[in-house]
Amino acid sequence: MARLKDREKALALRKKEMSYSQIKKILGISKSTLSYWLQDHPLSEERIKKLQRLGAKRSEQAIERYRNTMRIKKEKRLKDIYNIQKKDVLPLNKRELFLTGLMLYWGEGTKCRINTLEMTNSDPAVINFFIYWGMKSLLIPKERVRIQLHLYKDMNINKEINYWSNTIKIPVEQFNKPYIKKTSSKRINHKGSFGHGTCQARMGSTPLAEKVFMSIKVIGDKYNFMRS
Repeated sequence: MARLKDREKALALRKKEMSYSQIKKILGISKSTLSYWLQDHPLSEERIKKLQRLGAKRSEQAIERYRNTMRIKKEKRLKDIYNIQKKDVLPLNKRELFLTGLMLYWGEGTKCRINTLEMTNSDPAVINFFIYWGMKSLLIPKERVRIQLHLYKDMNINKEINYWSNTIKIPVEQFNKPYIKKTSSKRINHKGSFGHGTCQARMGSTPLAEKVFMSIKVIGDKYNFMRS
């Protein structure tokens, strides 16, 4: 909880265009931690020049410029890799799409129910792919998808329902009553969080669920190298 508060304070100070050194001095946080927290919040060149006029050390300006340069290089490198992989990976044919969905379900899907397929995740992209996979590979009508959100008591419930409805393109009428956790969202670790609670998507029938579970078992049995 204390760490989360420090992160929020660091972001608030960065919005005031304070440098790493200034924030470190105020909060007593290491530069490596600040570098991680503030990696997506660079100072503008105008602000870096202003630091000089305010008497900041040259090393402080150099650090900010260096971090900006490295961030730009990283963004370009990742963009280049993205474009290469996009050509290499896509498009997925029918069989590839089915197998991709199986691997996702094996890792993230609910296995305790044999009569339905269920995916719970806080990442909208995961839920979107799960629904797309169900529609395209398993031929499940979109109208049969049911959604339940797991939210926190301090969230704007209607706002979050509308967010998920717009993001995954499922009408609100297909949402079950959300489960509201009694704890505050501020008590969770927001590292990697998308900040909109958790979405549970449910679809399919017993025959489809059995097909998916047995397909996963076939792959598991084939590549179970630890089996005697």
